[in-house]
Amino acid sequence: MSKAVKVQDAAGHWRSLRAEPGWTLGQVIFLSGHWPAAPLCSGLGRCGRCRVRFKDSPPASVPAEARFFSPEELDQGWRLGCQHKALPGTKVFLPPQKAHAHDKPRIKAPSLKTGPGLSLAVDLGTTSLHWSAAAKGKVVAQGMELNPQLGAGTDVMARLAFAGSPLGANKLKNLVLDRLRAIVADLPGPVHDISLAGNPAMVFLFLGLPVSGLAAAPYHLTYEGGSVERPAPDLPGIYVLPLLAPFVGGDATAGLAAITFGLDKPSYPFVLADMGTNGEFVLAVGPDEYLAASVPLGPALEGTGLGFGAIAEPGAAVSFKLSPAGLVPKYLGGPVPGKGVTGTGYLSLLACLLSAGLLDASGRFSSGNTPLAAKLAHTMTEVNGEMRFPVTDAAYLTAQDVEEVLKVKAAFNLALSRLLREAGIPEHKLSALYLAGAMGGHVNVKDMERLGFFLPGFGSRVRVVGNTSLTGAGLVLAEEKAGRWVQALRPRVRVLDLALDADFTQAFVAGMVFEYVNTPFRGS
Repeated sequence: MSKAVKVQDAAGHWRSLRAEPGWTLGQVIFLSGHWPAAPLCSGLGRCGRCRVRFKDSPPASVPAEARFFSPEELDQGWRLGCQHKALPGTKVFLPPQKAHAHDKPRIKAPSLKTGPGLSLAVDLGTTSLHWSAAAKGKVVAQGMELNPQLGAGTDVMARLAFAGSPLGANKLKNLVLDRLRAIVADLPGPVHDISLAGNPAMVFLFLGLPVSGLAAAPYHLTYEGGSVERPAPDLPGIYVLPLLAPFVGGDATAGLAAITFGLDKPSYPFVLADMGTNGEFVLAVGPDEYLAASVPLGPALEGTGLGFGAIAEPGAAVSFKLSPAGLVPKYLGGPVPGKGVTGTGYLSLLACLLSAGLLDASGRFSSGNTPLAAKLAHTMTEVNGEMRFPVTDAAYLTAQDVEEVLKVKAAFNLALSRLLREAGIPEHKLSALYLAGAMGGHVNVKDMERLGFFLPGFGSRVRVVGNTSLTGAGLVLAEEKAGRWVQALRPRVRVLDLALDADFTQAFVAGMVFEYVNTPFRGS
């Protein structure tokens, strides 16, 4: 193959991969399907997970690589795959790639080769793919893995840009289809029907639809879901849950169904906040009136986009506390070297530092308000003009990490306050806030309250509900009433485009502090 990039893995095996024009080495390698998907940083040179060693004639290094490699390693040809184009004839060594602990399905039942078949619910997120198979309403198998499209970029816009070419769009579609085929093949019985919930971008990429309406303003939907699609002849029909707006998708629809029919008997008004790379907020004013909005959050809460970000898997730090011995991390299932810190772990860390006075409300590092805090402050070092606060043996916190979390917090404040203001509902009249998505598993609500996500004292009304998108996707297959309700939802939802507010930028900047901000709006 004259147009090939040749990759040698840790076992010494070589693979020839087509050097697609304009693709980086990282994209060619991690979109090939030959190695586990990795939570990469969209080519920003921040995560260091796409490292390779050129076998000969390495390209000149770029500044971002000095953070991950010593001068000796750079001389040996180590580089970041995302920072260099995939040129024909290139030969590289790829270090060992570890599959994530969640990548193996969990089977709860023996083979079910007879009977009516299985129903498969799928939550297709930007970072993760969750699924659950049920027989007669009872879950028999479930699993989670990273979205195989991650090699094209961690955030939605990077993914949409990659799909701007027919080659890129076809690659992203087939990566997910191949994973669905593998999931179906591994199940303990035949699959009769499938439902899929996802944000609009992931749905469009999965179905191979044109993404121009989502990639640039004015944003609009050319497909609204609520129908059975057949993207592949060897798979059953796939019911796509209704999409509510360009960036409020079937995951929000499924979440509302989960609250209404599965998780709770809701008391109005309530808010569903589905937090991932995109934050989708729905205010249920009453059973027939809903307001929705979305805000970009970036991949921080998903465990990527931060200096030592990690998905929630065994070995990752998920929380912190201050003890007389200093800062103590808590690991999921015990520490594993190099696993990093989850998004909720970063929230816990910042809440600790803020309480100790090691961070001020603006997010700047400070000297602390106790002798222990002052002692910890002295462990900070400056490297190449960057202040680093050590948090584990292998991880440290930077001002850039703090800023990324502040952006998430500001966006959360903005969306919540804007919806409540539009409906004329004060915070104290809200019956509940259901927290789903990336923050719906391991987050401590007290940490979020300390960081200013909520009004002080509001934490008692926050209910952490996990993956409501997957729950709702399963409900529409199992319960006819839930399916009818979902189909009738869209006309009852009014969507606010926050970016059109005249005060959007001012409101966002006002929220960039670790204090609750009830963002004022004059209107659009």
